[in-house]
This record gives sequence, structure tokens and C-alpha cells, in this order.
Amino acid sequence: MDLHSPTIRRRRLSSELRRLRQESGMTADEVSRRLDWSAGKLTRMERNEWRRPSVRDVTDLLNVYGVTDEKTRTALETLARQARDRGWWADYRDVFRGSLPEFEAEASAIRTYEALLVPGLLQTPEYAAAIIRGGRVIPESEVDRRVAARMVRQRLLDRPDPPAYWAIVDEAALRKSVGGPEVMRGQLQHLIAMSERPNIDVQVLTDAAGAHSSMTGGMLILDFPADPSIVYIETVSTDLYFEEVEDLQRYALRYDHVRAAALSVEASVEYLTGLLRRIEEG
Repeated sequence: MDLHSPTIRRRRLSSELRRLRQESGMTADEVSRRLDWSAGKLTRMERNEWRRPSVRDVTDLLNVYGVTDEKTRTALETLARQARDRGWWADYRDVFRGSLPEFEAEASAIRTYEALLVPGLLQTPEYAAAIIRGGRVIPESEVDRRVAARMVRQRLLDRPDPPAYWAIVDEAALRKSVGGPEVMRGQLQHLIAMSERPNIDVQVLTDAAGAHSSMTGGMLILDFPADPSIVYIETVSTDLYFEEVEDLQRYALRYDHVRAAALSVEASVEYLTGLLRRIEEG
């Protein structure tokens, strides 16, 4: 299964092409006239508003910009080919409303805070199914498909080079009996087991922390080896992505404040173990 993201590769390709044009001293209009392109084509390419980059278009741009270095040309043409590929998530377009799985596939580090539920990458199948049902009347076939998609998404934590993963979970999410005692018992056991992995830190934000910097809801910050970070916010009706430096700094600061207010990793495992013990004792 290919875990690399064409979305990230398109983003990187757009950035490189924009940089090369700026270094050439040419305007977008000048380049478009040279190539007999429509006025908006190059603008869409540089803004990453394209779905399947043309290798021929990239080659033409490199020629116009006077790029002769074979290593650079090969790298960008290869990037264009890879950006045309379909990731595994393409089979679940009816499940995933945005590009989150694509971004996760390329991330070197993921930081998440969840106020109301266990993060999706750490959910058991039973917990995920209970969340998806959510008291609604929904066909079991749809529940099964959504759970399957979530489990495939979790495989990025099992690959040989998994991202560093920091998860802060609010106490309210852990005390909510999602699916009943047996489901919660399995979910707590899973959280404890996952927290033992060297690349995963799980922290609990208890009620004792009081007011904090992310009272309005959760957040997810994705860092990449060679690309700018992205902040992802999920709402009822849509997914929001923030890439501006000011937004990234603001959310990173908020996350650091929440992490400082949460229990340490060691104390969080003790807390989870205590919750598990109480469920097992009835």
C-alpha cells in the first residue's frame, strides 16, 4: 500500500515552480504568453489548484525558466508524475470529506488535542463504530465501511518510519461511556499499549487543569520534513486548513499551553490504568 501523498507532492511542486518563476524575473503573464497558455493556468498551478499535474507542462516551464541542471529537472518531473498517483484513500472518497489522510501520510510529526473523543488514529474498531453510530439510525454496512477506512488510516503508525505522534485527550472524553463498559475497557487498554511505543506520547488533560487555551475545541497540527506545517480543524459542516505563518504560530502556542497543563506522559498512563481498573472492578 502506497502511503505517500499526491496532495503534498502537488503542494511542493507548486511551491518550487513559483520559486523558479520568481527567480527568473518573469511575471505569470509573460510566462503564459510564451507558452500560449490561458491567463489563469499558471496561477492555478502556483496556487496548487490542480488535481493531476502534467509532466509536459512542468518540462515546458523548466525550459522557459532556463533550468538546465539535470538533477533539478529530474526531481521536479518525477514529483509531477508522483503527484498524479492515487493514494489508498481514493477508494474511500465517500468516507473522507477532506484531505486529512493525505496529509497524515507525509507528516513527520502529528500533534493533536481532542476534547470530546479519543483521537481517530488511536481508536479501537469497537469504539470507532460506537462513535460513528452516535445514537443515529445508520446502516451497518456504512458503519463497517467507515470503521474499515479508519483502521486503514491507522496503518501509518505501524509503518517502519512512523511519524512522531503527540495526543492530548481531555478527561471528559475518557469518562464518557462510549459503547458501554466493555468497549471502553478495550479502548483504555489500547491507549495504554499505544503509549508504550517510542514514537507515541499520550497525555490526559484533567478537569483539575481548569480553563486553558483550547476551550473552544480540538486541533491537529501536521509537520512535514520538507514542507510548511498545516493546522487542521474539524467542524460539523466542513474541514478547515490553516497554512499561514501567523496561524501556525498561534495554534502551536495554544497546543504547547494545553500540553503544559496536561498530566505528564507517565502520570497519564497511571490515570488511564486507574480508569481501566475501575471499569474492571465494576
